[in-house]
Amino acid sequence: MSSMPLRDLAAIVTGAGRGLGRAEALELARLGAAVVVNDYGEGSAEAADEVVAEIRAAGGRAVAHTGDVADHATAGALVDLAVTTYGKLDVLVNNAGILRDRMVFSMSEAEWDAVVRVHLKGHFNTTHFASVHWRERAKAGGAPVHGRIVNTSSEAYLAGSAGQPNYAAAKGGIVGLTTSTALALAKYGVTCNAICPRARTRMTRDVFAGFREPAGGQELDPLSPDHVAPLVGYLASPAASGVNGQLLVVHGGMVAVMEAPRVAAKFDTAKDQFSYEELDALLTPYYAGRPPGETFAAAGVLSLSRD
Repeated sequence: MSSMPLRDLAAIVTGAGRGLGRAEALELARLGAAVVVNDYGEGSAEAADEVVAEIRAAGGRAVAHTGDVADHATAGALVDLAVTTYGKLDVLVNNAGILRDRMVFSMSEAEWDAVVRVHLKGHFNTTHFASVHWRERAKAGGAPVHGRIVNTSSEAYLAGSAGQPNYAAAKGGIVGLTTSTALALAKYGVTCNAICPRARTRMTRDVFAGFREPAGGQELDPLSPDHVAPLVGYLASPAASGVNGQLLVVHGGMVAVMEAPRVAAKFDTAKDQFSYEELDALLTPYYAGRPPGETFAAAGVLSLSRD
Protein backbone atom coordinates (compact mmCIF):
# COMPACT_ATOMS: atom_id res chain seq x y z
CA MET A 1 0.00 0.00 0.00
CA SER A 2 1.19 3.52 -0.76
CA SER A 3 2.84 5.39 2.08
CA MET A 4 0.89 8.45 0.89
CA PRO A 5 -2.69 7.14 0.65
CA LEU A 6 -4.14 10.67 0.88
CA ARG A 7 -2.02 12.16 -1.89
CA ASP A 8 -3.99 14.67 -4.01
CA LEU A 9 -6.77 14.84 -1.40
CA ALA A 10 -7.82 17.99 0.46
CA ALA A 11 -8.93 17.91 4.08
CA ILE A 12 -10.42 20.17 6.75
CA VAL A 13 -9.75 19.56 10.43
CA THR A 14 -11.68 21.72 12.87
CA GLY A 15 -10.25 22.59 16.26
CA ALA A 16 -6.83 21.74 14.86
CA GLY A 17 -4.66 24.30 16.58
CA ARG A 18 -3.92 22.08 19.57
CA GLY A 19 -4.41 18.66 21.06
CA LEU A 20 -6.37 16.03 19.18
CA GLY A 21 -7.12 18.20 16.14
CA ARG A 22 -3.48 19.15 15.78
CA ALA A 23 -2.41 15.48 15.85
CA GLU A 24 -5.08 14.64 13.26
CA ALA A 25 -4.07 17.47 10.95
CA LEU A 26 -0.41 16.47 11.13
CA GLU A 27 -1.27 12.84 10.40
CA LEU A 28 -3.44 13.68 7.40
CA ALA A 29 -0.64 15.85 6.04
CA ARG A 30 1.91 13.09 6.66
CA LEU A 31 -0.28 10.76 4.61
CA GLY A 32 -0.30 13.24 1.72
CA ALA A 33 -3.38 15.42 2.21
CA ALA A 34 -3.45 19.19 1.82
CA VAL A 35 -5.01 20.50 5.02
CA VAL A 36 -7.10 23.44 6.12
CA VAL A 37 -6.27 23.94 9.79
CA ASN A 38 -9.27 25.47 11.54
CA ASP A 39 -9.21 26.81 15.08
CA TYR A 40 -11.19 29.37 17.07
CA GLY A 41 -10.85 31.14 20.36
CA GLU A 42 -8.12 32.82 22.34
CA GLY A 43 -4.74 32.18 20.77
CA SER A 44 -6.29 30.33 17.84
CA ALA A 45 -4.57 32.32 15.10
CA GLU A 46 -1.14 31.66 16.53
CA ALA A 47 -1.90 28.00 17.19
CA ALA A 48 -3.29 27.39 13.70
CA ASP A 49 -0.36 29.17 12.09
CA GLU A 50 2.08 27.01 14.07
CA VAL A 51 0.43 23.82 12.82
CA VAL A 52 0.45 25.15 9.25
CA ALA A 53 4.14 26.00 9.58
CA GLU A 54 4.90 22.52 10.94
CA ILE A 55 3.11 20.87 8.02
CA ARG A 56 4.87 23.07 5.47
CA ALA A 57 8.25 22.49 7.08
CA ALA A 58 7.72 18.77 6.53
CA GLY A 59 6.98 19.37 2.84
CA GLY A 60 3.20 19.38 3.07
CA ARG A 61 0.51 21.86 2.08
CA ALA A 62 -1.63 23.70 4.61
CA VAL A 63 -3.55 26.92 5.19
CA ALA A 64 -5.08 28.32 8.35
CA HIS A 65 -8.67 29.31 9.03
CA THR A 66 -9.70 30.98 12.27
CA GLY A 67 -13.46 30.97 12.61
CA ASP A 68 -16.30 29.57 14.68
CA VAL A 69 -17.74 26.52 12.92
CA ALA A 70 -20.83 26.78 15.12
CA ASP A 71 -21.71 29.85 13.05
CA HIS A 72 -23.44 28.60 9.91
CA ALA A 73 -22.00 31.16 7.50
CA THR A 74 -18.49 30.75 8.90
CA ALA A 75 -18.67 26.99 8.36
CA GLY A 76 -19.65 27.64 4.77
CA ALA A 77 -16.68 29.96 4.35
CA LEU A 78 -14.40 27.24 5.73
CA VAL A 79 -15.55 24.74 3.10
CA ASP A 80 -15.24 27.44 0.43
CA LEU A 81 -11.65 28.09 1.52
CA ALA A 82 -10.75 24.44 1.00
CA VAL A 83 -12.38 24.36 -2.42
CA THR A 84 -10.88 27.63 -3.65
CA THR A 85 -7.42 26.80 -2.29
CA TYR A 86 -7.16 23.16 -3.35
CA GLY A 87 -9.86 22.88 -6.02
CA LYS A 88 -12.05 20.52 -3.99
CA LEU A 89 -12.71 19.04 -0.56
CA ASP A 90 -12.30 15.31 0.08
CA VAL A 91 -12.06 14.88 3.86
CA LEU A 92 -13.83 16.60 6.74
CA VAL A 93 -12.72 15.91 10.31
CA ASN A 94 -15.07 17.49 12.85
CA ASN A 95 -13.16 17.87 16.08
CA ALA A 96 -13.84 21.36 17.48
CA GLY A 97 -15.39 21.39 20.93
CA ILE A 98 -15.60 22.98 24.37
CA LEU A 99 -16.50 21.86 27.88
CA ARG A 100 -18.77 23.51 30.41
CA ASP A 101 -18.95 20.73 32.99
CA ARG A 102 -21.53 20.84 35.75
CA MET A 103 -24.11 18.54 37.31
CA VAL A 104 -27.52 18.76 35.68
CA PHE A 105 -29.08 20.38 38.74
CA SER A 106 -26.41 23.12 38.70
CA MET A 107 -26.10 23.68 34.96
CA SER A 108 -27.24 26.98 33.49
CA GLU A 109 -29.08 27.39 30.22
CA ALA A 110 -26.06 29.21 28.81
CA GLU A 111 -23.73 26.31 29.72
CA TRP A 112 -26.08 23.84 28.04
CA ASP A 113 -26.52 25.97 24.91
CA ALA A 114 -22.81 26.71 24.48
CA VAL A 115 -21.73 23.06 24.44
CA VAL A 116 -24.57 21.82 22.25
CA ARG A 117 -23.95 24.73 19.86
CA VAL A 118 -20.24 24.11 19.38
CA HIS A 119 -20.31 20.31 19.26
CA LEU A 120 -23.60 19.38 17.64
CA LYS A 121 -24.42 22.45 15.57
CA GLY A 122 -20.76 22.82 14.62
CA HIS A 123 -20.73 19.26 13.27
CA PHE A 124 -23.95 19.87 11.35
CA ASN A 125 -22.79 23.16 9.82
CA THR A 126 -19.60 21.84 8.27
CA THR A 127 -21.29 18.58 7.26
CA HIS A 128 -24.06 20.49 5.49
CA PHE A 129 -21.72 22.55 3.32
CA ALA A 130 -19.38 19.63 2.62
CA SER A 131 -22.31 17.43 1.60
CA VAL A 132 -23.59 20.09 -0.80
CA HIS A 133 -20.13 20.22 -2.39
CA TRP A 134 -19.89 16.43 -2.77
CA ARG A 135 -23.43 16.04 -4.08
CA GLU A 136 -22.84 18.70 -6.72
CA ARG A 137 -19.53 17.14 -7.75
CA ALA A 138 -21.04 13.67 -8.00
CA LYS A 139 -23.93 14.90 -10.10
CA ALA A 140 -21.69 16.97 -12.36
CA GLY A 141 -19.31 14.08 -12.93
CA GLY A 142 -21.96 11.39 -13.14
CA ALA A 143 -20.06 9.21 -10.68
CA PRO A 144 -19.40 8.91 -6.96
CA VAL A 145 -16.65 11.05 -5.44
CA HIS A 146 -14.16 10.41 -2.66
CA GLY A 147 -15.77 12.00 0.39
CA ARG A 148 -14.96 11.21 4.01
CA ILE A 149 -16.42 12.62 7.21
CA VAL A 150 -14.93 11.69 10.58
CA ASN A 151 -16.99 12.99 13.49
CA THR A 152 -15.94 13.14 17.12
CA SER A 153 -18.28 11.60 19.67
CA SER A 154 -17.30 10.47 23.18
CA GLU A 155 -17.53 7.68 25.70
CA ALA A 156 -19.49 10.19 27.76
CA TYR A 157 -22.35 9.36 25.39
CA LEU A 158 -21.80 5.61 25.65
CA ALA A 159 -21.39 5.22 29.40
CA GLY A 160 -22.81 8.45 30.75
CA SER A 161 -20.90 11.15 32.58
CA ALA A 162 -22.55 12.58 35.67
CA GLY A 163 -20.98 16.02 35.42
CA GLN A 164 -21.38 16.40 31.66
CA PRO A 165 -25.08 16.27 30.70
CA ASN A 166 -24.59 18.89 27.97
CA TYR A 167 -21.49 17.20 26.54
CA ALA A 168 -22.94 13.68 26.71
CA ALA A 169 -26.14 14.82 25.00
CA ALA A 170 -24.25 16.65 22.25
CA LYS A 171 -21.99 13.65 21.64
CA GLY A 172 -25.01 11.34 21.45
CA GLY A 173 -26.56 13.69 18.93
CA ILE A 174 -23.38 13.52 16.86
CA VAL A 175 -23.77 9.73 16.60
CA GLY A 176 -27.32 10.22 15.33
CA LEU A 177 -26.09 12.81 12.83
CA THR A 178 -23.37 10.39 11.74
CA THR A 179 -25.67 7.47 10.98
CA SER A 180 -28.19 9.69 9.19
CA THR A 181 -25.47 11.33 7.09
CA ALA A 182 -23.92 7.95 6.28
CA LEU A 183 -27.22 6.75 4.80
CA ALA A 184 -27.91 10.00 2.94
CA LEU A 185 -24.52 10.37 1.26
CA ALA A 186 -23.48 6.78 0.53
CA LYS A 187 -24.76 6.93 -3.06
CA TYR A 188 -22.43 9.87 -3.73
CA GLY A 189 -19.35 7.94 -2.60
CA VAL A 190 -19.21 9.64 0.81
CA THR A 191 -18.72 7.80 4.09
CA CYS A 192 -19.43 9.20 7.54
CA ASN A 193 -18.10 7.63 10.72
CA ALA A 194 -17.64 8.71 14.32
CA ILE A 195 -14.88 8.06 16.79
CA CYS A 196 -14.89 8.12 20.58
CA PRO A 197 -11.32 9.17 21.32
CA ARG A 198 -9.76 9.12 24.77
CA ALA A 199 -6.98 11.69 24.75
CA ARG A 200 -5.26 14.00 27.20
CA THR A 201 -5.62 17.52 25.79
CA ARG A 202 -6.06 21.03 27.07
CA MET A 203 -9.82 20.53 27.00
CA THR A 204 -9.77 17.22 28.89
CA ARG A 205 -6.89 17.70 31.32
CA ASP A 206 -9.28 18.03 34.29
CA VAL A 207 -11.27 14.97 33.15
CA PHE A 208 -8.12 12.82 33.10
CA ALA A 209 -6.36 14.49 36.03
CA GLY A 210 -6.37 11.25 38.03
CA PHE A 211 -4.94 9.04 35.29
CA ARG A 212 -1.28 8.14 35.31
CA GLU A 213 1.11 10.03 33.05
CA PRO A 214 4.42 8.46 31.97
CA ALA A 215 7.39 9.85 33.85
CA GLY A 216 10.34 11.40 32.06
CA GLY A 217 9.05 10.79 28.55
CA GLN A 218 10.22 7.17 28.59
CA GLU A 219 6.99 5.84 27.13
CA LEU A 220 4.12 7.15 25.05
CA ASP A 221 1.25 8.40 27.16
CA PRO A 222 -1.67 5.98 26.67
CA LEU A 223 -3.84 9.08 26.50
CA SER A 224 -1.71 10.80 23.86
CA PRO A 225 -3.64 12.14 20.84
CA ASP A 226 -1.02 10.35 18.74
CA HIS A 227 -2.87 7.10 19.44
CA VAL A 228 -6.02 8.50 17.82
CA ALA A 229 -4.70 10.23 14.70
CA PRO A 230 -3.81 7.09 12.68
CA LEU A 231 -7.41 5.86 12.86
CA VAL A 232 -8.59 9.20 11.49
CA GLY A 233 -6.04 8.89 8.69
CA TYR A 234 -7.31 5.42 7.86
CA LEU A 235 -10.98 6.46 7.87
CA ALA A 236 -10.08 9.33 5.52
CA SER A 237 -8.40 7.01 3.02
CA PRO A 238 -9.62 5.03 0.00
CA ALA A 239 -8.97 1.85 1.99
CA ALA A 240 -11.91 2.69 4.25
CA SER A 241 -14.49 2.90 1.46
CA GLY A 242 -16.41 0.01 3.03
CA VAL A 243 -16.54 1.59 6.48
CA ASN A 244 -19.68 3.70 6.85
CA GLY A 245 -21.99 4.70 9.68
CA GLN A 246 -19.67 3.19 12.28
CA LEU A 247 -18.75 4.19 15.84
CA LEU A 248 -15.23 3.33 16.98
CA VAL A 249 -13.64 3.80 20.40
CA VAL A 250 -9.91 4.52 20.20
CA HIS A 251 -7.14 5.12 22.73
CA GLY A 252 -3.78 3.76 23.86
CA GLY A 253 -3.17 1.31 21.01
CA MET A 254 -6.75 -0.02 21.03
CA VAL A 255 -9.60 0.34 18.54
CA ALA A 256 -13.02 -1.09 19.40
CA VAL A 257 -15.83 -1.29 16.85
CA MET A 258 -19.09 -0.65 18.67
CA GLU A 259 -22.30 -2.44 17.82
CA ALA A 260 -25.64 -0.73 17.53
CA PRO A 261 -27.72 -1.18 20.71
CA ARG A 262 -29.25 -4.63 20.80
CA VAL A 263 -32.35 -5.95 22.54
CA ALA A 264 -31.24 -7.39 25.88
CA ALA A 265 -34.62 -8.78 26.89
CA LYS A 266 -38.14 -8.79 25.50
CA PHE A 267 -41.45 -9.12 27.33
CA ASP A 268 -44.90 -9.67 25.82
CA THR A 269 -48.17 -9.09 27.54
CA ALA A 270 -50.33 -12.11 28.28
CA LYS A 271 -53.38 -10.04 27.37
CA ASP A 272 -54.22 -7.34 24.83
CA GLN A 273 -52.45 -4.58 26.76
CA PHE A 274 -49.90 -4.31 29.53
CA SER A 275 -51.06 -3.33 32.98
CA TYR A 276 -48.94 -1.76 35.70
CA GLU A 277 -49.16 -4.98 37.72
CA GLU A 278 -47.95 -7.15 34.84
CA LEU A 279 -45.02 -4.84 34.09
CA ASP A 280 -44.09 -4.83 37.77
CA ALA A 281 -44.11 -8.62 37.81
CA LEU A 282 -41.88 -8.82 34.72
CA LEU A 283 -39.48 -5.87 34.90
CA THR A 284 -38.81 -5.52 38.60
CA PRO A 285 -37.23 -9.00 38.95
CA TYR A 286 -35.26 -8.47 35.74
CA TYR A 287 -33.64 -5.26 36.96
CA ALA A 288 -33.22 -6.47 40.53
CA GLY A 289 -30.14 -8.52 39.62
CA ARG A 290 -28.39 -5.84 37.58
CA PRO A 291 -25.64 -3.56 38.95
CA PRO A 292 -26.93 -0.12 40.00
CA GLY A 293 -26.40 2.47 37.29
CA GLU A 294 -25.42 -0.09 34.65
CA THR A 295 -25.73 1.31 31.12
CA PHE A 296 -25.88 -0.42 27.75
CA ALA A 297 -22.18 0.34 27.15
CA ALA A 298 -19.58 -2.40 27.04
CA ALA A 299 -17.77 -1.99 30.36
CA GLY A 300 -14.71 -3.91 29.19
CA VAL A 301 -14.13 -1.48 26.32
CA LEU A 302 -14.56 1.58 28.49
CA SER A 303 -12.35 0.64 31.42
CA LEU A 304 -9.05 2.42 32.00
CA SER A 305 -6.82 2.13 35.03
CA ARG A 306 -5.94 5.26 37.00
CA ASP A 307 -2.79 3.58 38.42
